[in-house]
Amino acid sequence: MASPIADLTYRNYDGPLEPPVNRWWAIAKMSMRLSTKKRGFWVWSTFSCFWYGILLIIFYVNDTLAAANPMGQQVSLLKGLVWKDQFLNAFSESQLFLFILALLTGAGSIANDNRAKALLVYLSKPCTKLDYVIGKWLGIFIPITLVTTVPAVVFYLYCLMSYRSYGFWSQDPWLFVQLMGMVLIPGTLYASITLAISSLFEQGRLAGAVFAGVYFISYFVTLLMELVHTQMTMGGNEVPPIVNNLFYASIDGLQIGMLKIILHTNGSPKFPIQLGQMSTRMQVPEPSTFLFIPLFLVICAGSVLLAWSQIRAVEVVR
Repeated sequence: MASPIADLTYRNYDGPLEPPVNRWWAIAKMSMRLSTKKRGFWVWSTFSCFWYGILLIIFYVNDTLAAANPMGQQVSLLKGLVWKDQFLNAFSESQLFLFILALLTGAGSIANDNRAKALLVYLSKPCTKLDYVIGKWLGIFIPITLVTTVPAVVFYLYCLMSYRSYGFWSQDPWLFVQLMGMVLIPGTLYASITLAISSLFEQGRLAGAVFAGVYFISYFVTLLMELVHTQMTMGGNEVPPIVNNLFYASIDGLQIGMLKIILHTNGSPKFPIQLGQMSTRMQVPEPSTFLFIPLFLVICAGSVLLAWSQIRAVEVVR
């Protein structure tokens, strides 16, 4: 009886040989898989959408009451809204939750590899430092960007279908394009900064603690400048430019500044009922485009370069 295996001898592979491609994508997929397996990722992602839900409730109730009153639409709260500012406010309220997501996805991205001596394995394969950095960066950028994008797009489509009579479309026809630029900001900044901090340590928890310290210390500066701005505005005094500039001197402030530039707005009060000239004046004005965008890019690029410089295989000593 003939054997089903025609040749049991060992033979070398003699087929076509192609260079390895998309090595960075394999690293990115593994990073995202590890992040999305954590229950906390989905919990904090859900919490980050809460302000959109509050706005939808306010809008729905107000629109229903206006429809029941023949003159209601003329005096409706929705008629005086700056619609793009609602996206800015919703993002502002989600920043703490996005920071927690950045901790979960990025704090240990390189630090845990340093602890496990995994860089020796990564870089001994056909994988360059550039592949490794791009993969790790995308593994943080993509999840955070998706968490930012999905609720913003859903909210936009709902408002587009429901509130066109209140000027949602006519007020800013290019709003959706602006939103597509806006949702890239948190992922870009967090992926860059967390990657840099993580590359400096061999413990993910230690890297997370340092990142949290940087976040909250810088956030205190933003809160302090916001308080000074409010007090001076309410007192009828002119706010010095340094106060407005220091308001953006934090991780949160950098993101808010970039969003104001993209949306081209100074912002509006968080609650739609807080309308009026004084409440509008209390908003910190949009930063200078020509100074702020290069600063943002330098911080992101510098952080990635720092991470790249720290990545090296562990030497084996005999």
